[in-house]
This record gives sequence, structure tokens and C-alpha cells, in this order.
Amino acid sequence: MSTPNDGPLAGIKVIELAGIGPIQLGCTLLADLGAEVVRVERPGGQVYLPPEREVAHRSRPSLAVDLRNPAGAETILRLTDQADAVIEAFRPGVAERLGVGPQIACERNPGLIYARMTGWGQEGPLAARAGHDLNYVALTGALAAIGRVGEPPAVPLNLIGDFGGGSMFLVAGVMAALLERHRSGKGQVLDVAMVDGAAYLMGFCYSQFASGAWRNERGANLLDGGAPFYDNYECADGKYVAVGAQEPQFFAVLVETLGLSDVPTQHDTSNWPAMRAQFEQAFRTRTRDEWAVAFAGIDGCVAPILDLEEAPHGEHLAARGTFTEEFGVIQPVPAPRFSRTPGRIRSAPTAPGADSIAVLQRWGFDQREIDGLVADGVVHPAVS
Repeated sequence: MSTPNDGPLAGIKVIELAGIGPIQLGCTLLADLGAEVVRVERPGGQVYLPPEREVAHRSRPSLAVDLRNPAGAETILRLTDQADAVIEAFRPGVAERLGVGPQIACERNPGLIYARMTGWGQEGPLAARAGHDLNYVALTGALAAIGRVGEPPAVPLNLIGDFGGGSMFLVAGVMAALLERHRSGKGQVLDVAMVDGAAYLMGFCYSQFASGAWRNERGANLLDGGAPFYDNYECADGKYVAVGAQEPQFFAVLVETLGLSDVPTQHDTSNWPAMRAQFEQAFRTRTRDEWAVAFAGIDGCVAPILDLEEAPHGEHLAARGTFTEEFGVIQPVPAPRFSRTPGRIRSAPTAPGADSIAVLQRWGFDQREIDGLVADGVVHPAVS
């Protein structure tokens, strides 16, 4: 029986057929929130960082299985027989060729949620093509909308396609399918495409565009840096502040705190260049931290832009405990926060295959079977 400290997903069992990027973050979140997730990796894994520092592998054990061996596929299917969900990030058709595709897995376990994470989706002209976050976002309209006037589109990290359109829609889809299964008793297959999720995130912009409130060009709109009261400004020390004073009452506080008295009308776009010049000049008169003090305790919607070293120690996030140091790495704590069943970092990340024996034991394999799988090179107890 689960306890209140086990997290809201206690009792849910997930098999992660490991891949890079968004599948890792999605499965980390599921594990942080209490699901029992097993990260199934190929022998040797995909190691890009020291294994003990790979935050995206925390909270769950690693099992290394050679899926090119028919016995490897049967080993995975025995795990999925007991699972609530399996999550894979292969190109379309690869799971089927390996013998662990949704048809066979779901026939064996009719209640299984089988989530397939890809960039382009399971069908469509690009389904079989390689790609990365930037490619997926490029086709949604999002990338074209991000950047400065007269400059190429900006590269917005890999937050929109991989983690926003991918990881978060993966988690939402798995949770929704589990809830539906509670009513129907049946599992289903999810086609989780990053290109679909990223397009969904653009719904607000498409609404604005259809209403004539969004110009189809970069740096010319309310939320893309076109508006001088929604932009970033350099300060006297070369550091920056972020300004988001959209509403008139916040705009008034911004102008007053900057010590300006002849600022043009806020939403008269013809005067935005002059307004921007005033803001630029004013912000350069003090350092970033001096401006942070000036705007402290008032609603001017101005915040210091903190870098990766500074952010975990900033006053607000430090007070909330948004970051923690675990296994020698400063990293974010699980989100969102639950009043009764909080998520938590359950274990440090381990090297590929480091937990192979323990996982198989926990999932019902007897020691003789385990020894045979190791001897035959199907299961690898450590990096080969």
C-alpha cells in the first residue's frame, strides 16, 4: 500500500525505452511524482555526461538489455505485461522491428498505455526523417515569430519543441490515458509528436493573428520584443533586466520609477521607437542589481535577468526552494507542488545497466533466469 509520501503517481508502473531529449524529461517527471519507472537502455547506453551528473536520469533505475537479441524483446515484453505504460522514442516502425511494438505489447496487456514520442509523428511525409527541436519548431510558425526585426529567427534553446511540445504533452497524454482507462478498463496507443505539441503552444498567437492583433513579422508585436514595455534592457554594468509592464497601471509604475515624465502614449506603435530610446537611456544609468532594488516591492513588472549560476540563489527561488543540490549537482526540484503527496527526487542517476539485476529481481524474474540472461549477453549488469 502506498503512503502519502510516495507521490501522487504511487503505484503506477512505467517502462521507458530510453532515448534522448524529451522522453528523458517526461519520464523524470513521472518518476519524481511517484511512478515506478524503469529506464531500459541498450548496452552501454547513450552517455553524454558523467552518469552521476545526468539530472534527466534521476529518480529511476537503469536496466541494460540487448534488443537485437530475440530474448531481449521477450524480456521487455515480460516487463510491459506488468506495466501501466510504456514510453518509447524510436523512429516509426523500429519498435515493431525489435519485437516490442504496440500491437504485440497491447495484445499481451490490453490495459497498457503505449506512448510513442517522436518529432514528426507516426505518419506524414516527414515521419521517417531525422530532426531536432529547431526543425520541428520551424514548421509550426513559432520559430519565425521569435527574434528581432531584420535579424534571423532566434534559437530558443530546445524548450519549445523538445520539452514544451514534447515532454509536457507526453506526460499529459499518459495521465489522460490512465484516467480514461480507469473508466473503460482499456489501454491505447498515443502518437506524441513534438511538432503537434509545439503547434498547440502557438494557439494564442494564431488567435491574435486571425483577429488582426498580431503582425506576421518578428519584433513587431506585443510579446515578441516589439513593444518597448515588454523587452529586455541593458544596465550600467552590462547586465540586463526584463520588463513586462503590459497593463496601464504597471506601465505607469515603470515610467515613474525610471524617472521619466514625457513618455509617449503606451499603445501608439508609431511612438514605440522613441519610447524604447527613453527606456534604454534610463536603464543604463544604474546597474542591474540597483534596478532590482528600485523595483522591489512595487508592481512595475521588472525583474533582473539571472544566469545559470545566479538563478538558484536568487531571493525568490531560494525562498521557495525551487532548486536543490543533490548528488553534487544543483538542479530543480519536482513541479508542480502537491499539498498531501509531494513529489521528490527519489534516487541519484546511475550508469546504464547499473541496476539491471535489482530491476529484474523486483519485477519477478528468478535468479536462475537472470543468470542465464546475463550469461547469454541479453542483459548487461553494467556499462560494457
